[in-house]
Amino acid sequence: MDLDMGKYGFYVWGCYGATFVALSALVIASVRARSLQKTKLDALQDALKDVKSDI
Repeated sequence: MDLDMGKYGFYVWGCYGATFVALSALVIASVRARSLQKTKLDALQDALKDVKSDI
């Protein structure tokens, strides 16, 4: 496989790198947001159980 891109190599590999960084950041942000939402949901469900048990 020939990866020699001449004078465009820096541009092409830079675009690949920027895309990789952006997609990685999106994955990390999505995982963190899901974790935060799950924590909030668990807390709300626990609070609801407490309210229902008081009734």
